[in-house]
Amino acid sequence: MVQHETNLSEQSRRITKKSNSNFYYSFFSLPSDKRKALYAIYALCRCLDDVVDKSANRLEASEALLKWTTEIINMYKGKPSHPLTIDLKSYIDKYSIPQKYFLELIKGVEMDLTKDRYGTFDELHKYCYRVASIVGLICAEVFGYHNATTLGYAVDLGIALQLTNIMRDIKADTLNGRIYLPLEDLKKFGYTEEDLLSSTYNQAFVELMRFEAERARSYYKRAVETLPKEDQRAMVAAEIMRAIYSRLLQEIESANYDVFAHPPKLSKLQKILIALKTWVKNRLGT
Repeated sequence: MVQHETNLSEQSRRITKKSNSNFYYSFFSLPSDKRKALYAIYALCRCLDDVVDKSANRLEASEALLKWTTEIINMYKGKPSHPLTIDLKSYIDKYSIPQKYFLELIKGVEMDLTKDRYGTFDELHKYCYRVASIVGLICAEVFGYHNATTLGYAVDLGIALQLTNIMRDIKADTLNGRIYLPLEDLKKFGYTEEDLLSSTYNQAFVELMRFEAERARSYYKRAVETLPKEDQRAMVAAEIMRAIYSRLLQEIESANYDVFAHPPKLSKLQKILIALKTWVKNRLGT
């Protein structure tokens, strides 16, 4: 039984590592059991994303997400049947992670099947909350916290990370027919959907992206201001994520927002150095 659980945990770790996600570089700061819990959580998130990205059509993807919803419900009833939920079950129990978080996450992933445009930031905020802030709330339960205000930190940081993702991935998303930038923002700066779909880089795009970057930075700032001092150490992995994504945002700004010609990317070494520096600062309380 122990060997079986070890194999499942290793499978989750490999999924996380193979994805080359920025999350992987923050997990080193965690004790072994919390790290394994995060691997299991991330592996599930990855599988949910793959449902949308790799399904032949929307009907197939929708049916797959419905099966995952059933699997999550069964997991909380003590009857998981998928290798990932079997791995996740013990961590769900140990860290008392609410079922509603996972169901809300699936609703967020499902939005990619039903929406490819967002008219307003309020609409986009709902999406960001479901696919990113919810993950932050799940992680907060694993990290542990003393002050409930830390949950607000997790929500704001999740929004900031997802907004940065959206800016970074604009070109890839438009190739898939998706526009996440609020259409009200495009209109505000005189930049059209057609401009975005054709990767038009002009002054209107620069001003639009500067506006989006300032919005993302405002959420990073809110997160920092919200995090209670007594929970700063516990949130070190989240703080590493904040540092890595803040650097990504800085890269976007340094390229004068030309994500079409200069997609922002950090090397493995850069991520490791950022993670180590953040960990040291966190431990020193600076």
